[in-house]
Amino acid sequence: MRLTRRGVAVLVLAVVLLGAGILVGHSMLRALGGICVGAVLVAVVLVGRRPRVAVSREVYPDRVERGRPALARLLVRNEGTRRQAGFTAGDRVGSGVRSVGVRALAPGAQARYHYELPTERRGRFEVGPLVLERSDPLGLARNRLADGDPVMLWVHPRRHPVRAVSGGQPRHHHEGRAADDALHGSLDLREVREYVPGDEVRHLHWKATARTGRLMVREFADPDQPRLTLLLDTRQERGFEEAVEVAASMLNAAALSGHRCRLVTPAGLDLSTPDGPHAARRLLDELCVAAPEPAQVPLVPPALSLARSRGGALVVVATGESDAGALTRLKPFYPVFTVFSLGEKGMVVPGARVLEGPSASGLLQRWNGVVA
Repeated sequence: MRLTRRGVAVLVLAVVLLGAGILVGHSMLRALGGICVGAVLVAVVLVGRRPRVAVSREVYPDRVERGRPALARLLVRNEGTRRQAGFTAGDRVGSGVRSVGVRALAPGAQARYHYELPTERRGRFEVGPLVLERSDPLGLARNRLADGDPVMLWVHPRRHPVRAVSGGQPRHHHEGRAADDALHGSLDLREVREYVPGDEVRHLHWKATARTGRLMVREFADPDQPRLTLLLDTRQERGFEEAVEVAASMLNAAALSGHRCRLVTPAGLDLSTPDGPHAARRLLDELCVAAPEPAQVPLVPPALSLARSRGGALVVVATGESDAGALTRLKPFYPVFTVFSLGEKGMVVPGARVLEGPSASGLLQRWNGVVA
């Protein structure tokens, strides 16, 4: 709670009037000073009481593509036995604030408010806590109280219509019929890794779980299963947002088509997702918080040459100068090899399809024309 500028001015005036009244012995001045002091004290008492309201907030959808609408729904209920005076609620969204004027509520009454959240920038934003602001009728004092738990709003990169890259063929049973989409991998063990939601319980590796103290699962490899490895260049700020849009579009299309996906960056990120309904969301969540990391590191990390990462399709999204020699050495590992160049012009990578352009939409339109 604090006094406003007007409240401070009234309090100073009260001190002056009381002092003058005492010095000159004028009762009228003392009375006016007392009235001013009383007004400030009443304002403090009025705004010092916490509003007896229950506040809840929902954000829908909690994950949204950049530029698409996202709304917050605020429910305010008067849980007291007296009429609740109106107040202003300010909801923090990232570094900004959305203000909502809450009307006066009768005992037991509730009010619902909707307001739009900003989605112009990609990122993960905390919505809340809600700040309840009360002031007295004369505007002498103001009180701000935090209420309600914050929630997260994920603003995903913009995605463009794109054809999924083809690397590998769908699995088949020995009878020749297509396997069920829920089937994961073959009998060739690739690695043992930590469990993530969506993994099949039957693939739990109990010995590794007992040794590490964490749930571990077997991950199987199928050389014919469609999969995509995408290398996103994070070494340049210029053109980075366009690069993220290309990466998001390609990975989302592949994941929704049931392909296994892997996202790699020069700075050390290496995220693999099993095929499943949550794969696309995990990848988009990661790209949601991706940021340029200018560093003197090579574009191609050592992880891409490991045996477990070979096969399927490789897509490189480059924003700066690339090492054509290092990229060329990856060709034997990936039957399908595509490079999207948003920075370097005239890039030549033997054995790879190279598409150049300044924008994500233009590059992906060209890609759709190539694979059509």
